[in-house]
Amino acid sequence: MKKKLSLVGAGPGDPELITLKGMKALQSAQVILYDALVHPDLLGYASPESLKIFVGKRKGFKAYTQEEIHELILHYATHYGHVVRLKGGDPFLFGRGYEELAFAQQHGMEVEIIPGISSAIAVPELQHIPVTLRGISESCWITTGTLADGQLSNDLQLAAHSSATIVILMGVHKLPEIVALYRHLKKEHMPVAIIQNGSLPDEKMVIGYMHDILEKASAAAIESPAIIIIGEVVKTHPLFSTENYHPENVLVAAHAH
Repeated sequence: MKKKLSLVGAGPGDPELITLKGMKALQSAQVILYDALVHPDLLGYASPESLKIFVGKRKGFKAYTQEEIHELILHYATHYGHVVRLKGGDPFLFGRGYEELAFAQQHGMEVEIIPGISSAIAVPELQHIPVTLRGISESCWITTGTLADGQLSNDLQLAAHSSATIVILMGVHKLPEIVALYRHLKKEHMPVAIIQNGSLPDEKMVIGYMHDILEKASAAAIESPAIIIIGEVVKTHPLFSTENYHPENVLVAAHAH
């Protein structure tokens, strides 16, 4: 039996944003190991006979450690054949996909990589916020909010000195530290948006400045999964227009775009 692993990006949340190639991989898989941020409708593309196993990790909870996931990949590929590892967003952007690729290759498995649409670009885009914009932002940093040891990312501290757009994944619980960093740099008036459950019907968003975003996020009960967008490009959102922007009207629910 040929052992095969397909690393498939599920996209930002909306099940229609998976690629056609990813959908075909799900249809042909004998086993699907799927993450917490994967929309359940995607499992409907799979064969009814296939095994579907939740291996997700969320803050404070892990169904399996990464090492245990590696062993599951090997076990199911050995006994069933084609295993799809279905990951939210893109497998190689904070998805530990390369670790699984390396493990599978070390054990003689064929590996196929099927990229996914990352929430880092798609979620702001769906709210009409470009991460780069001619004359305003010529580059973009995509960073994690938290390192493995729980500390704020050093790269974020570097990025905060630049004029680039900064997109932070897995950083909502670090928001007080992020705000403190910008206050220290005298950048309290930097525009910022936080989008929870991006691309999904229950999406909600707060938008403001560093000096008031903590209060607004708290009032809106923003929580994970959410992404943070920092930079002048946030002003492209309609709520930042001269006519429409009012600090008390910052909550946008259910696809305001």
